[in-house]
Amino acid sequence: MDNTEAYRDAKRHVERKVGFFIHLAVYLVVNAGLILFNLLAVPGKVWAVWPLLGWGIGLLFHGLAVFLYAPGAAWKERMIDNEMKKRER
Repeated sequence: MDNTEAYRDAKRHVERKVGFFIHLAVYLVVNAGLILFNLLAVPGKVWAVWPLLGWGIGLLFHGLAVFLYAPGAAWKERMIDNEMKKRER
């Protein structure tokens, strides 16, 4: 992997992390607002937990995709290298 390709990969990964943190910030702000609205408008019935859980599952998978990317990429590179070595024989 040359320097320009390594730079592009690093930049792409940083952008994915930034995207996740923006997603997390929006999740926290919107859901805090929903919880506040729920407590003020209908204090006897808690409905704000459902969007919190649903969106939270999506956020969890987004985080897993971003932060489990790096170890998987090294593993995939090793597999590609092994396959290339087999084909050189």
